[in-house]
Amino acid sequence: MDHSNHDMTPTSTITSVIAKITSTAAAAAAGGGHGHGGGTGCKISMLWNWNTIDSCFISSSWKITSNQMFGGSCVGVLLLAITMEALRRLTKEYDRYLVKKHREALAGQHNVDVTQGYRPKIWEQAVRAALHMVQFAVGYFIMLLAMYYNGYIIICIFLGAYLGSFMFHWEPLAWDKQLPRRTPHFVAIDQAWRGVDWFIFDTLDMDTK
Repeated sequence: MDHSNHDMTPTSTITSVIAKITSTAAAAAAGGGHGHGGGTGCKISMLWNWNTIDSCFISSSWKITSNQMFGGSCVGVLLLAITMEALRRLTKEYDRYLVKKHREALAGQHNVDVTQGYRPKIWEQAVRAALHMVQFAVGYFIMLLAMYYNGYIIICIFLGAYLGSFMFHWEPLAWDKQLPRRTPHFVAIDQAWRGVDWFIFDTLDMDTK
């Protein structure tokens, strides 16, 4: 049986398979924008970029098709970062509310130290955990958006963090907690300086008499 017209050697088979895979990958890359968009035409880059039209975020359904859509996405990312700071303030205010309610409940009782810490009840801790979960989820989505290395999106994240901190963390500062306490060395130096100051002025006062 003549097999001269049917060259089925392993080398030729492997070569044909590699050529087919290479041609398929090249066609997919040509139709996928910047090499990571598959067949959706999304512009996705793992390096710093300023892409606008045809950019995709999170999923292929979030594909930018116009400048107006990209502007709306930037505003949405800005609000998402602001929401992150609002959740942080809400968590802090809820903890303050629990402590205040606990102190008010113990105010009428005698021989009770109201300065002791308060351990939340199970449903109160459930609310605290829910607030933490939402805050964690928002922060995770912000991280995913930042991983697209889009300069406009990252700037919106930074601006949102700034505006959120300005709006939701503008609160009175505790005087005794913010200022550093005077160390013993500082107190000794201060007392020594007061002694020198008293000696100088007392000497001048005696000379004028």
